[in-house]
Amino acid sequence: MREVTKMLASCLAALALSMAGPQAMAADRVTIATDWSPHGMVGGLLLAKQNGAFAAAGLDVDVIDGKGSTTTVQQVAAGQLDIGFGQLSSMAAAVANGIPVISIMGLIQAGDNGLMVPADSGWKTLHDLKGKRIAVAAGAASTTFFDAFLKAGGTSRANFSIINVDTTALTSTYVSGAADAELTTVAWSKPQVDNVRPSRPILFSDVGLLIPGYGLLVRKDAVEAKADILRRFVEVQQRTWVHIFAGHEQEAIDAIIAQRPGMRLDPGIMLAQLKGFMPLFETPATKGKPMGWQAETDWQNTIRLMHEVGMAKQQLSPADMYTNKFISDQIGRAK
Repeated sequence: MREVTKMLASCLAALALSMAGPQAMAADRVTIATDWSPHGMVGGLLLAKQNGAFAAAGLDVDVIDGKGSTTTVQQVAAGQLDIGFGQLSSMAAAVANGIPVISIMGLIQAGDNGLMVPADSGWKTLHDLKGKRIAVAAGAASTTFFDAFLKAGGTSRANFSIINVDTTALTSTYVSGAADAELTTVAWSKPQVDNVRPSRPILFSDVGLLIPGYGLLVRKDAVEAKADILRRFVEVQQRTWVHIFAGHEQEAIDAIIAQRPGMRLDPGIMLAQLKGFMPLFETPATKGKPMGWQAETDWQNTIRLMHEVGMAKQQLSPADMYTNKFISDQIGRAK
């Protein structure tokens, strides 16, 4: 038994080193907050912590569960966090308001924000929902672009009954029938609600609103001030996500469970979430590029839409939103 344990430890150490690359430096403390409680997409962070990939890169990483992407962006801007993991749509809205944050790695590059509605409702457009109750969570990334979504669909809040809830009550409000629809991140929500209330999405993209999803963000001054730390962190995440895409999804979910003991997390739901998000990692502009690489044309489209719906008053450029400075060209996508 002791030999088996030693062998397992040796294998885990070898995997960590192969993912993080050789490093020989003292551990640097890094604090990162996610968007909120654990879900499938945080597997990339918690796997790298669980298997020692961060440690092998000389990083002592503390992963904190957040309270919504908007809150995470605010904490990064205030210098309370080194890095934020959240919806880049929330970051883009913050940049438009002069907040000094920037994306350093794109993960979900084709966003999946939208409304969840009952599968048997027959509702397919926003106009079908007029007069209905929509649950909306303050601090969530989807809420940031809610008015833009409604405007692009030819409606406004006045056409609906808006139920404002805490992020922790969003799913229960919808599945209980207290709301007719919920504004959410679809790949995150659908596995949670389908067993109780089978649902289908009305997506932001259905009305031409194409915005990015999950990614990593930092204060703009950190791009130079913490360049070495950020480069190591991003490269570990590149290798981790390539590893996950190579058929190791369950390993990522197991790491979440191990890192969050006692939370009664459902591994089946989280695996379904992760698999629901994975097809959204690429856009036509990023296809074939290294993991996490962001395309100027995608950000140009996002900025154009923000101007069209009145979210961006000032002149913005893609360089205001993202940098590929820390993306290693040597780490491609899983085949």
